[in-house]
Amino acid sequence: MAHDAASMNALLAKQKAAHLRDGAPTAEQRIARIDRCIGLLIDHREAIEQALNTDFGSRSREATAFTDISGSIGPLKHARDHLAKWMRPEKRKTTPAILGLFGAKAEVRFQPKGVVGIISPWNFPVNLTFAPLAGVLAAGNRALIKPSEFTPATSELMAVMFASVFSEEEIAVITGGPEVGQAFSELAFDHLIFTGATSIARHVMRAASANLVPLTLELGGKSPVILSKSADMATAAARVMNGKTLNAGQICLAPDYVMAPKDQLEEFIGHAQGAVAKMFPTIRDNPDYTAIVADRHYDRIKGYVDEARARGLRVIEMKPEGEDLTQQEHRKIAPTLIIDPTDDMKVMQEEIFGPVLPVKTYSGGVDEAIAYVNSHDRPLGLYYFGADAAEKEKVLAGTTAGGVTINDVIFHVAQEELPFGGVGPSGMGSYHGVDGFREFSHRKSIYTQIKKDIGPLQQMRPPYGPGIRKYLDGSIKR
Repeated sequence: MAHDAASMNALLAKQKAAHLRDGAPTAEQRIARIDRCIGLLIDHREAIEQALNTDFGSRSREATAFTDISGSIGPLKHARDHLAKWMRPEKRKTTPAILGLFGAKAEVRFQPKGVVGIISPWNFPVNLTFAPLAGVLAAGNRALIKPSEFTPATSELMAVMFASVFSEEEIAVITGGPEVGQAFSELAFDHLIFTGATSIARHVMRAASANLVPLTLELGGKSPVILSKSADMATAAARVMNGKTLNAGQICLAPDYVMAPKDQLEEFIGHAQGAVAKMFPTIRDNPDYTAIVADRHYDRIKGYVDEARARGLRVIEMKPEGEDLTQQEHRKIAPTLIIDPTDDMKVMQEEIFGPVLPVKTYSGGVDEAIAYVNSHDRPLGLYYFGADAAEKEKVLAGTTAGGVTINDVIFHVAQEELPFGGVGPSGMGSYHGVDGFREFSHRKSIYTQIKKDIGPLQQMRPPYGPGIRKYLDGSIKR
């Protein structure tokens, strides 16, 4: 249900009070909460598929089941099956080590932060709510969720889903537009995770700073593909175009532009066309091909193509001969390549978030591609295709990105044993698996002193004598 600032604050206070009243939940309680989330996804599969199809106008049920439903159950099950191990205190060595010999102890315990706010986006609204929840619940927290207003049917469905198996003291959903989102980001959470655009993240971070709320920001940017001269172009093109057309490119990790060797450009284009034709024999009425979520995004993406055509650039629209997309029920844009755009064009300045793919060429070695990537903001993802091990290492060492997939795109986000997050403008903090558990936990350092008040301890207290001077002389040296 929609809330105003006062009711949101009251709900947050209610959850914080419940956290203090009940204390940290046991492993069994955390597992039970995660199992309830898994049950929601399974029991509401058909409703989720329908809601997302409604919100997008046209969205493949299989794609929704794959990305939003199965893609959420996996992280939840992983957290459920490992959280008891993650919760164990970590033993650390004492400093100086001799204290440990006398019985002193150092350890780190993982304590729930309390109440975590989750602001989820419209592109994968279910997955980007439930996947963070895996770490939030594994760490023993409660959650307030603000889903996107751009997918209203799905947001309302999630509100009903959570209310059916969770009390407001455990998990609650708050719906509403930008003004609700602004007030939500101003709440004094114990932690806040935001997934969305970098431009909005600046406002979220500014709002959260008033209460010094710790943040996890999962953003985006222009994730590059570097094609090596050693790459298998047929495989590379098929995988790149699959990543670019999944959800019609409305993915924070979608390949945003390609750096291709100039003498292999036509080979890549040919294979890309073949791959798209195989996946999508038609575009207009094909239920496997997703529409653009809203008119403003449709107009923005079409604007990139219009600018390229106005500049006289080579534009390759991948749709069957004669299929007209200008008059259609839904906002579908065919997969489109823009060849060698210049850097002053909007398509090279903004995150595309659609099925348009710029292809830039390089004539020299991979150093040229690396230099181009490094002249721009650090991306959320980077993709390298090639069989040259030394060149691959040069790309890995010479670039900085949130994460990397070699010889494919996007797949690193599906690895629960790897932290997922950005760097700089593409995000801060990371989650998934144990890294999510730790992100949403307070790592409390605990030192237990030895019982006997031995000489070295006494020497640390005034009046200072030869003992402490001897210790200092021994420690202040190279």
